[in-house]
Amino acid sequence: MKRRRVKITGIGPVTPAGIGREAFWKGILEPVSRVRAYGKFGEEFGPFVAAYVSNFEIGKYVSNRGELPKGTARHTLFAVSGAFLALGDAGISSSELQRTRCAVVTGSSLLDFGGIGGAIEAVHRKGVRAAQARVVFTTTLTSVVELVSKLCGVTARTMAIQTSCCSGLDAIGRAAQLISTGEVDIAICGGTECPIHRFPMLELRSAGLTPPTEEMADRIARPFDLWRTTGVVSEGACMFVLEPESSPRQGYSYISGYGFANDHPESLCSGMIESTRLALAEAHLRPSQIECINAWGPGHRLVDEGEARSMYITFGDKLPEIPVFSIKGAIGSALGAAPAIQVAVAALSQRSGLMPPTVNWNYPDPACPLNLCNKPRAISNRSMLINAHGVGSVNASMIVEQC
Repeated sequence: MKRRRVKITGIGPVTPAGIGREAFWKGILEPVSRVRAYGKFGEEFGPFVAAYVSNFEIGKYVSNRGELPKGTARHTLFAVSGAFLALGDAGISSSELQRTRCAVVTGSSLLDFGGIGGAIEAVHRKGVRAAQARVVFTTTLTSVVELVSKLCGVTARTMAIQTSCCSGLDAIGRAAQLISTGEVDIAICGGTECPIHRFPMLELRSAGLTPPTEEMADRIARPFDLWRTTGVVSEGACMFVLEPESSPRQGYSYISGYGFANDHPESLCSGMIESTRLALAEAHLRPSQIECINAWGPGHRLVDEGEARSMYITFGDKLPEIPVFSIKGAIGSALGAAPAIQVAVAALSQRSGLMPPTVNWNYPDPACPLNLCNKPRAISNRSMLINAHGVGSVNASMIVEQC
């Protein structure tokens, strides 16, 4: 069976750097960090930092918001808004969408901890009479794809994917496969996440995955920098419209290759070697043909080093010649949504010929000998590798090529 080539025709970012394609691209090119002190949990729980989406109002992006159930999770609101933004960016009307075979595929790392935690506290305070049936339906990951499909007015094939921080990239990869095989003709896909609740932030801090201090908050996330300590948790979403190459709409980039793999025991990020190999094979490319790397680079001391080691094994002596960047210093890591946001950066970079800065990278680490820069760079690239890594030893890689 001949497979169809898949292209991105619409982008809908909802991020700390900006909402909507133009605002997001302008924001992510700025060499500044959006990480701030976050004090909404109460002083008794200690210091927190995060990059968060400010002034988000779903009514600005979704006309039929009245159809959203009471208590809809924030990450679901992000996804719905991102879907509407992506459809608008692609120029797809609701009537066209309803006539087309469609799929909705989203990825998230976590359930709605805000809704679950609030429900538990309500029962603890008031007893069983405070139990709310809607929690069963609004806090799950399948509620995200259900509501995106409903508000977009389509009866779509839906799938919710949970593969830790790789979820958003895996969702896009799976959606691309549905387009490629001809099962659907339009896919609305991406990642969404809102982990900035007391739980799981306390647990993430205990695990060393977000910092125990708010001092110099905007300098904490330091991808691949010699003085990095750990990453910073953030929130956000990015949704896409995928279509076959035969679509009359202009594409940003082709999704040429995708792969996923697990780490070998006691070898952090080693699975990234295999996921990259699989993505290269599907794209029919050699390592030497990759012109840019959109790194996972969360700013975690061990994860960054493990990713750099895996990239060196894959690309060898050519690695110092390949431009590399990470957006985590600018907007932190939105867990399962983070790699979807990376895909948006890749597509916009290929269209504009610009590469965003690796914010807060100031002191090269000999363990991470990468071609990094803390300022925007004008670099044209036809093929870009995107990496993702997550808790549970999971890795995913995707290759996008310029349309």
